[in-house]
Amino acid sequence: MNLDKKSIGKIRGLIAFAAFMILALIKFDILCDTLVLLFNICKPFILGGVIAFIINLPLNFYERKLFMRKSYKPGTVDKLAKIKRPVSLVLALLSVVLVLTLVVITVIPQLVATMQVLGKEVPVFADKFMVWLQGALASHPELMSQFNTFQIPEINWQELFSKVWGFLQNGMGSMLTSTITVASSIVSGTVNFFIALIFSIYILTQKEKLSDQLKRMLTAYTKPSVNEWVLKVAHLLYQNFSRFITGQCTEALILGALFIVAMSLFRFPFAFMVGVLIAFTSLIPIVGAFIGCFIGAFLILVDSPEKVIGFLILFIVIQQIEGNLIYPYVVGNSVGLPSIWVLAAVTIGGSLFGVAGMLVFIPLLSTVYMLLREDVNKKNARPKRAGTCEEPVKEPVPGPVCATVPDPVKESVSAQGNASVNEPVKSPKVQNTSKARRAKGKKK
Repeated sequence: MNLDKKSIGKIRGLIAFAAFMILALIKFDILCDTLVLLFNICKPFILGGVIAFIINLPLNFYERKLFMRKSYKPGTVDKLAKIKRPVSLVLALLSVVLVLTLVVITVIPQLVATMQVLGKEVPVFADKFMVWLQGALASHPELMSQFNTFQIPEINWQELFSKVWGFLQNGMGSMLTSTITVASSIVSGTVNFFIALIFSIYILTQKEKLSDQLKRMLTAYTKPSVNEWVLKVAHLLYQNFSRFITGQCTEALILGALFIVAMSLFRFPFAFMVGVLIAFTSLIPIVGAFIGCFIGAFLILVDSPEKVIGFLILFIVIQQIEGNLIYPYVVGNSVGLPSIWVLAAVTIGGSLFGVAGMLVFIPLLSTVYMLLREDVNKKNARPKRAGTCEEPVKEPVPGPVCATVPDPVKESVSAQGNASVNEPVKSPKVQNTSKARRAKGKKK
């Protein structure tokens, strides 16, 4: 069997891939540790890419709206082009910081005040509960007799103090170790965040140059078909992720505005604060609004316990409107994904990777859906070739489906044609001489 260089290269690649897979299965624990180590090393750069992608959305908005070339004078194009990117980047960063600051200023002080009120109200609530319990027991003597049968165990304070002292002696080392671990994790997280922020700024200031370099590398090391496919998938991913983030923010603003208006109309306390909190937590798909509802119900319970049921009913009504109309329409149309696939993406992503999976799986599934839809439409629109198995025969005949019916007229014509082609051509002179000889023979 003769093998060319291309076949030998494919065989070598398959052998190397099989050897790698076998080695990975044998040393699976080492492979997992290596992948975790590489992920921890690349974590600041991955976080920086995520931050750059999010900030790039308001950055493009400011560049389109504030630095439109139609409004430039002929002599100011070069001057404004130099400051376009820095000014837009500063405005985008300020916009993100302003939104986060608004949420923190609105929610955190109110939570602190509520916790202080709760600390004052709990003893009063406990005294009221004991008075109510005594009244209930007095009106039901059988419950009072059962209550009197309970014996409160006597507390041995000396033994309790000895156990607490032993726990402190034995657990001091572990507490110190855990404190050091928490402090180191906080310091490393802060350092990683600042590295990611600086890396994202570098990406945004030189994004055109980085894009050109990646395209040139793809052109140099891949085939034209692979290069075209990779660029197409990258464009779809960017488009779907940007539309998803825009749609999610739009949905959060609509939901927060609905809660603020509805709670103000029905005289619920903390209307603005609860609306802002629900708008911020609803950035998490499907389940984020429930987190805001829990915190809002807790705040209303402390201030006005009789309005908690009304708030929960209002939340259920608005949540049904949001879940069935607003979210699938806004987010589903923004990424080109049907409503049922949005729900499937949120469920699968949340079960696999939690909140991050919910945020990532919707654009990813949208990209897969668009590629699959395009391929299916292309295959269905492909014209079928005549005389092949793809086209059914109109008149069924015995034998295989693709067999052709013999035509005697066509066969005779083709046979005559073949005979005339294969038969040597006789010249007119040769035919005349043969006829003359035959005539002379007859005369004799």
